[in-house]
Amino acid sequence: MWQLSAPYVVCGITTGIISTHFVPFAIDRGVSSTMAATIFGVMMVLNVVGGLGAGMLSYRFRRKNILAFVYLLRGLAFVALLAIPSTWGLWAFAVAAGFSWVASVPLTASLTADVYGLRALGTINGISFLCHQIGSFVMILLGGVLYDVMGSYTLPFAIAGSFLFPAAFVAFTIQEGKYSARYSVLPVAEAGIAY
Repeated sequence: MWQLSAPYVVCGITTGIISTHFVPFAIDRGVSSTMAATIFGVMMVLNVVGGLGAGMLSYRFRRKNILAFVYLLRGLAFVALLAIPSTWGLWAFAVAAGFSWVASVPLTASLTADVYGLRALGTINGISFLCHQIGSFVMILLGGVLYDVMGSYTLPFAIAGSFLFPAAFVAFTIQEGKYSARYSVLPVAEAGIAY
């Protein structure tokens, strides 16, 4: 349960700061409010593609591997955002973060269903999502406080992004093959699941 919920807290941390502070961050970087909103809008469109793509890939590959990749991709997006101080960094972030933002939701929910079954899925998903929202709340507040104290969004975005690499590792170490009902009926080779 903690291997599903802990990365979900990080998901909340990162999506919370993006949804609340990305446009002000971009404006601080010197882009117009219109351009900042456009970049954010493109990121939201890519959310749809990333969420649908993750769902489709989860039928072919192990869900924990895709989930780990999603967190890794989002972590690299934060690195690009902070390492490339131009509009290109904002666009690189928007693309990578857009594809990986909502992608974690269907993967976490389906992994939860695979491991714990459907009977308690609503309750367990609710607990996991509560963890997500707590992470989001804390980082939104911390991002604003740190900006007020330091006059920059660099540190809050660096803090949020740094959690994504351990989250990717934790997701990757989920023993999906051992606990998932998805693998208890058919051997992996017969199920057509690739590593």
